[in-house]
Amino acid sequence: MFQELYNPSLREQKEIVVTNDGSCTLYSAEFDECYHSSSDGALNESLQKHIVPAFKFAAKKEKLTILDICYGLGFNTLATLWYHKQKGLKSKLHIIAPELDKALVASLKDFSYPKEFESFRDIIKALSEKFFYEDEQVKIEILLGDAREVIKEISSKVDIIYQDAFSPKKNPALWTYEWFRDLKQISSSEVVLTTYSIATPIRLGLFENGFRVYEYKTATTRRSTIASLQELDLDEVDMRLKLQRNPDAKPLRDSDLVK
Repeated sequence: MFQELYNPSLREQKEIVVTNDGSCTLYSAEFDECYHSSSDGALNESLQKHIVPAFKFAAKKEKLTILDICYGLGFNTLATLWYHKQKGLKSKLHIIAPELDKALVASLKDFSYPKEFESFRDIIKALSEKFFYEDEQVKIEILLGDAREVIKEISSKVDIIYQDAFSPKKNPALWTYEWFRDLKQISSSEVVLTTYSIATPIRLGLFENGFRVYEYKTATTRRSTIASLQELDLDEVDMRLKLQRNPDAKPLRDSDLVK
């Protein structure tokens, strides 16, 4: 449905970018954007905008199902493993990660990852070759293809969502009201969604699907958003007030993208 929004002829064109925390990311010519914020730092952004808040507010369960949108360079998935190990957490993890770029994932066994990920080299290699990894505590599945389609294959209820696609301006199909509606359908009642976007249309897309929207701040990253179907101990954004002040505000919709 949204294939015209992508440009496969540019997909292989990528350049290494060193971010401010010393970790490397890539610039994508297809999306004219880096996979991570160069100012926040690739590893720091993954940890502070996604993993740390997700594990802080997610329900304490014996098994957590995590949806990593999209796998990209794998930082969110690998940072999850690192954080989980550092904190000595015992929960079993099932990580599901849609990804459009098969060749990128296949190349990651040779990517220059930060030292924090060195102990996961066997996992990185397995994911690069088989797009799957499993041991007694962790199961990781990379679902190749358009995320809008592959999430329909997910039967598990998701506890954590890293909403970390390319920006709404560059990859709008993964930021619409209908996208968040589909995410809600596969979410547990206690789901925690993390995203770097603070744009009002994106927050409205979440809000109009029944998510409560929260402002999240750290000392080392810019503002971000956390959303949940339950109340969290955070500063909630008054979306009704925002609509009163700006009645023309609306979420991004699929119909806005299809000409």
